[in-house]
Amino acid sequence: MQDKHVSFAGFWLPAALLAPQLAVTAVFFLWPASQAMYQSVLRQDAFGLSTKFVGLDNFIRLFDSPDYLNAIKVTIVFSAATTILAMVSALLFAVAADRVLRAATVYKTLLIWPYAVAPVLAGVLWWLMFNPTIGIIAYALRGLGISWNHVLDGDQALLLIIIAAAWKQISYNFVFFLAGLQSIPRSLIEAAAIDGAGPVKRFFTVTLPLLSPTTFFLIVVNLVYAFFETFGIIHATTNGGPGQSTTILVYKVYRDGFIGLNLGSSAAQSVLLMLVVIALTIIQFRFIERRVHY
Repeated sequence: MQDKHVSFAGFWLPAALLAPQLAVTAVFFLWPASQAMYQSVLRQDAFGLSTKFVGLDNFIRLFDSPDYLNAIKVTIVFSAATTILAMVSALLFAVAADRVLRAATVYKTLLIWPYAVAPVLAGVLWWLMFNPTIGIIAYALRGLGISWNHVLDGDQALLLIIIAAAWKQISYNFVFFLAGLQSIPRSLIEAAAIDGAGPVKRFFTVTLPLLSPTTFFLIVVNLVYAFFETFGIIHATTNGGPGQSTTILVYKVYRDGFIGLNLGSSAAQSVLLMLVVIALTIIQFRFIERRVHY
């Protein structure tokens, strides 16, 4: 039997192949992360004329700040709701697409298109539809007796960014769920049907367990997306308001650093955010993966 294992005789060829990726990682991750860690233990004035080493004081001040604690609470609610809504919706669409026979290509194409929309445009799109004055959805809600004004109502503003962020991510989840569904052997589904299992029971006892690797991967991706990549949506729709009701951690880093010019606090927040995401990923791989069926 022919051995297909790839090996390199010397050191320089694999080093040359790895060098571009290592350079990108060093420039766009390691260097900014080290700068943030260095900045997090300093305190500067707004003009950068004086710098003082304060140790962990920036971190201690954060947990004494009601605004930062509120940002943590908003981030937890926002990331959990966005992940659940995006994944459940994508799974339902994928199940429907897996059964569609006529116009299947058109159906799948229309579902994938939103992924090409930039986060800022997604935010503007939903902002227009929910606009209290001209929005078509706000108009429909008024017809149902629901007064919608996310400019004044913090809960409505949070719901708006959850819907916009989840809609943006549904297409990404849909592609992976559909690929996972189509990789499941039809013989298993047919065997369950022969045993008398209905469509719902077949889905929860056969299909969903076999989708667990895909689901596990998407949980990690969607949480990271909600923590980091939704900045543009929030900036375009609510600017973190009203009353910081939609200020998540990544947006607070921007607000304190670029608007408030509190660079030390902003750097400390970015370090904590990085540690939180790393911790979440480790927890997911250590505990959630044990329930995954490969």
